[in-house]
Amino acid sequence: MTDDISDVTIIKDGASIGPASGGGAASLVVIYGEFLGRRYQIDGVPLLVGRAPECTVQITDDSVSRKHCRIVSSDGTVVLSDLNSTNGTYVNGTTVSARPLRDGDRIQVGRSIFKFLSGENIEHAYHEEIYRLKTVDGLTGAFNKRTFDEELRREIHRFFRYGRPLCLVMFDIDHFKKVNDTWGHLAGDRVLSEIGELLNRVCRKEDTLCRYGGEEFAMLCPEMPVEEAIAMANELREAVESHAFEFDGAEIPITISAGVAEARDNLEGPEEFVADADKQLYRAKDGGRNRVEPADYDRPMTPTSSEG
Repeated sequence: MTDDISDVTIIKDGASIGPASGGGAASLVVIYGEFLGRRYQIDGVPLLVGRAPECTVQITDDSVSRKHCRIVSSDGTVVLSDLNSTNGTYVNGTTVSARPLRDGDRIQVGRSIFKFLSGENIEHAYHEEIYRLKTVDGLTGAFNKRTFDEELRREIHRFFRYGRPLCLVMFDIDHFKKVNDTWGHLAGDRVLSEIGELLNRVCRKEDTLCRYGGEEFAMLCPEMPVEEAIAMANELREAVESHAFEFDGAEIPITISAGVAEARDNLEGPEEFVADADKQLYRAKDGGRNRVEPADYDRPMTPTSSEG
């Protein structure tokens, strides 16, 4: 499942899909999952969401009930109601039975995430969302890999031209397969989403945070000396370790490992820079996980770790 899209095509299928007919009409936009970028117009006809063929919004996902939830617009208010689904319906990360929707709400049904858009300038909001989906991972809020690769090339060029500090940190969730196997993919998605929030809180505005692939994240840090990058990576590691990840009443212990690389004069290009950080990430995992490994480049540094 990916949010990396090059072109978004609006698929029209009856009155419920496609451009809104009025300036104040409401819509759902798929920001993660099947049919990324598709829009479902919310008008006088209820939207039925689920796996059943008769559903207006059909999601072919085993974690979705046949008739999962319903969205109804009435007297200017749009209300979402869960239909006693097996795995629940989430709005902004919280399970709901019924509640009015507000502009910008994120609705999760199974592994699909929708964004609710309403207001007078919905066409502008919709096209802004489509533009955002071309650069950002809908689940974690981090940039996608394509956007990261473009920024990495620019920053490598600046490093060689001006000689300013540049660091790269690669993060990976420890034993993530066990999370999916034990608690299910919905729990895994929740963990990814919350880690994305934690990483974004520490990220400076000049940093580029990316969901590099699966459970791996990358953070590109221009104008940051390596000692600061190591300290930041440890701050993030500690934040994840101390965070209470919960899903469906179960507490899920989560830690991350990290590798730190520093741009150097003999760097051959972006691929080698990523390989340097990845090498240290694997050293962190081989060394016991829940730790940060800095690239030494003949630098006498001692890896930091947390036991527990």
